[in-house]
Amino acid sequence: MKAVLDAHAGLKPKAIEKISVEEARKQPTPADAVNVVLRAKGMPTAPEQLVPGVESRDTTVKGAAGDLPARIYTPQGAGPFPVVVYFHGGGWVIADKQVYDGGARGIAKQANAIVVSVDYRQAPENKFPAAWDDALAAYKWVLENAASIKGDPKQVALAGESAGGNLAVATAVAARDAGLQKPAHVLAVYPVAQTSLNTESYIENALAKPLNRAMVKWFVGHLTTSEEQLKDPRLSLIDANLQGLPPVTIINARIDPLRSDGSKLEDALKNANVPVERRSYEGVTHEFFGMAAVVQKAKDAQQYAGERLRAGFNARSVQ
Repeated sequence: MKAVLDAHAGLKPKAIEKISVEEARKQPTPADAVNVVLRAKGMPTAPEQLVPGVESRDTTVKGAAGDLPARIYTPQGAGPFPVVVYFHGGGWVIADKQVYDGGARGIAKQANAIVVSVDYRQAPENKFPAAWDDALAAYKWVLENAASIKGDPKQVALAGESAGGNLAVATAVAARDAGLQKPAHVLAVYPVAQTSLNTESYIENALAKPLNRAMVKWFVGHLTTSEEQLKDPRLSLIDANLQGLPPVTIINARIDPLRSDGSKLEDALKNANVPVERRSYEGVTHEFFGMAAVVQKAKDAQQYAGERLRAGFNARSVQ
């Protein structure tokens, strides 16, 4: 983990909270830092070599206001496979499916499932709740089109990292409210689950890398148009009606401002009688999940995520 953080520092990223959105989207990413470490070790950087047995292709899916770029990861075999609709991180402002390729590809491998990674609309060009509307539309698209991508339409789960972890849970809530098929499982990796910047982990990790308190404030400032929106249950999941959701898995990192969000979400789900498991990984930071090529805890977390998703699919198939 330290090697990746050192490599990222060596790429000299600017402090995102001090620059424009346009500049922020061009900054070196943790995924870039992983490639630096791989090259230093003389290892391949091609995703297909790092995660053999998973093919990917880029396409589009239907969003709430037009087509959205997406990447479909497919395991080897005839199928039909279960399907995971996946939402990347980046504070709803930066990053895309390419930056989060490691996490999505790892889920496809470990869950033996098709993963559809969706580039939802981002702020500030598309303010709250555009990304949430796109996430629900993408879930609907997968339910309707799973068979055409070698998927089983009866076996569809939701997953995401960081901002995308929030979208995964919020989409499960929206699907319930819309009377859609319940997801087989929800995987939320260090999700945003509330909007206070004064939790234990925000204070403890105020200056952490690669995510800190000031960056989250910057993200939310570009996302929202009013203080009132911070109370919206799509953003503040711990205040949402979570009853009737499918089983949820939460993965957290110890060195992360969002660690307390995961803990609070776990409590809220338990209070709503939703089956939930949460694991917090020591010695790793925000964004670790996609670093399985070089970080052992990331490999462990991806295996755990795969086990939990497979259990969700197996439970659905015997119903």
